[in-house]
Amino acid sequence: MKPNGAREGLNRILTLIDCGPNFNPFSTTELKSPKYRFPIDGAEFSDGRPANLSRRLLIVKISAIQKDKTSVVLKGARLLFIAESEIVQMFRLSAPREDTRNLPINQRTSRKTGSARTLDERFIKILKIFKWGPDAEKALEVLKLRVDHRLVREVLNIDVAINVKMQFFKWAGKRRHFEHDSTTYMTLICCLADSGMFGDMWKMIQEMVRQSVVIDPKDLSEVVRLLGKAKMVNKALSLFYQVKGRKCKPTASTYNSIILMLMQENHPDKVYDLYSEMCNEGNCFPDTVTYSALMSAFSKLGHHNAAIRLFDEMKENGFHPNAKIYTTLLGIHFRDGNVEKALDLVAEMKTKGCAPTVYTYTELIRGLAKAGKVEEAYGIYKDMLKQGCNPDVVLINNVINILGKVGRLADARKVFEEMKSFNCEPNVVTYNTMIKALFDSKTSPHEAFSLFEKMKENGIIPSSFTYSILIDGFCKTNRVEKALLLLEEMDEKGFPPCPAAYCSLINTLGKAKRYEAANELFQELRENCGSSSSRVYAVMIKNLGKVGRLTEAKDLFNEIKKVNSVPDVYAYNALMSAMVRAGSIDEAYSLMRNMEENGCVADVNSHNIILNGLAKSGGPQRAMVMFEKMKGSKVQPDGVTYNTLLGCLSHAGMFEEAAKLMREMKSCGFEYDVITYSSILEAVGKVDVDSIH
Repeated sequence: MKPNGAREGLNRILTLIDCGPNFNPFSTTELKSPKYRFPIDGAEFSDGRPANLSRRLLIVKISAIQKDKTSVVLKGARLLFIAESEIVQMFRLSAPREDTRNLPINQRTSRKTGSARTLDERFIKILKIFKWGPDAEKALEVLKLRVDHRLVREVLNIDVAINVKMQFFKWAGKRRHFEHDSTTYMTLICCLADSGMFGDMWKMIQEMVRQSVVIDPKDLSEVVRLLGKAKMVNKALSLFYQVKGRKCKPTASTYNSIILMLMQENHPDKVYDLYSEMCNEGNCFPDTVTYSALMSAFSKLGHHNAAIRLFDEMKENGFHPNAKIYTTLLGIHFRDGNVEKALDLVAEMKTKGCAPTVYTYTELIRGLAKAGKVEEAYGIYKDMLKQGCNPDVVLINNVINILGKVGRLADARKVFEEMKSFNCEPNVVTYNTMIKALFDSKTSPHEAFSLFEKMKENGIIPSSFTYSILIDGFCKTNRVEKALLLLEEMDEKGFPPCPAAYCSLINTLGKAKRYEAANELFQELRENCGSSSSRVYAVMIKNLGKVGRLTEAKDLFNEIKKVNSVPDVYAYNALMSAMVRAGSIDEAYSLMRNMEENGCVADVNSHNIILNGLAKSGGPQRAMVMFEKMKGSKVQPDGVTYNTLLGCLSHAGMFEEAAKLMREMKSCGFEYDVITYSSILEAVGKVDVDSIH
């Protein structure tokens, strides 16, 4: 029989064959079947198909035909030629069924509807079979379909490769009597964004603007949103002003898109300028979304009064604050220390019928805890449960952390164990917080380690911070060997060196006078990390100072600057302590002045180190001058300061001054301890004991 669309004299025969799933089009494959007969001239062949081939549609070229006519050899090759009539036959519309021809016209399926449905099917076939190239273009041209905006949008939404969509878009743009509009551009731009091809997306946006396509405010809002998603903030702003300059009037929604983008990408500083510009538009007014974004921006920038003014303004303009706005303002009041105002705001929120969300409760609980109102914070948590608001994992992590810090381990455990009843699964932060609470409450380290094992059994992968907590906990309970094993496990698991873990170990080894072991760990950290935090250096400097290796301590201090780090107060204090131990009091005092000149604020420990040095060297006058300066500064004396100065005065025989200082110490609320009483005993018999009280 004559195949549809075959031409006499063709040198190449092209056909459609259903091939099996294991067919490789790039290798020679023999298809044997007595039903297949291909004359060499390709004019006629018998109908039939091999029984063992199915399920995969492939266009192949018959490159050789064996003379016995019982088999053919097919080589998969690129498509070289297809006759127009063959394409039309492949994708022609189905003829009306016989049983529908005789139906009355009003009972027949609309031809238009059927054509539209089949049109999409044919496009899908062409784009999926041919991918893209000259053959696909030829196939589409042969169909002689009218290209319009609706067709282009529908084809772009077909599930084919993104590069095929891009090529089709270009092909459509070259058709006569057709130009892309904002709808077709936006469809492709969204497809590119969904595929993560943000570079091509930006090029397409630029092309749309270059072609002077009319962009309405809705499209502009969407483009800004997509550019924000791609973290192209500057490009989004540039495009906004470029399109705005073409008399596209931005709406509140457009401004909101940009404001939200700036907030998401942490550019709150630019938000207020945009808000001022929005207000100057005349026809564009802020809404609840605008106020919410602005208040968040001012909160991040620390402009709390401005945020509060906006809150009052939005209410005056008839807008009702939502839960997110109330939560933002709640956080502001807590950061300002206005606990009562925060609680009043929660009461107002409930009065206005705005139900607190889990985020509101999180802010409220965290704020109360920071204000030292742990019992109230825990009460809010329990009240929240009674109100039927289920906590999320972030809120629960906060509650466990708050309770753990104040030693309420039983309550922390209860919250942890209740999680599953809320369909809330603990995450790595939950376990970290609970493990730390166990160590802080001085329970058996075995219990903390058991929770660590349970965490792994439940499929939660420990983080570097998990190991750091465990190592620090074992160090504080003098289980250094266990801590070292955990450090090895960290390395085996592929975690990068954790300075905090090394810091705990080096500090503990130093306290145990295992200085060489501490030094080995420090060298290991330097080799593996290349550099380290100032805190680790501080611990090592302190260890060197304890064994009188001042020169090495100084070298390490100077090394901090070379590894692109800045010495912190701990590093300065460690070196000053080493200098005092070595008797270099003046050098230590000079270092403290240098520290303040470099912008590092001395703390009470810094002053106590120098006072201790002055006490040892018998310099009470300088010590008293320094003490008086402390009282007039932001750094106030603590119990150690008073005891250090008392010892200094006692050693110098200044017993009257010592007695006066003890009275001052008591009036400031400091209790006498063992060190204080040792100074008193030294003074007994030399001064009237009653003068001390």
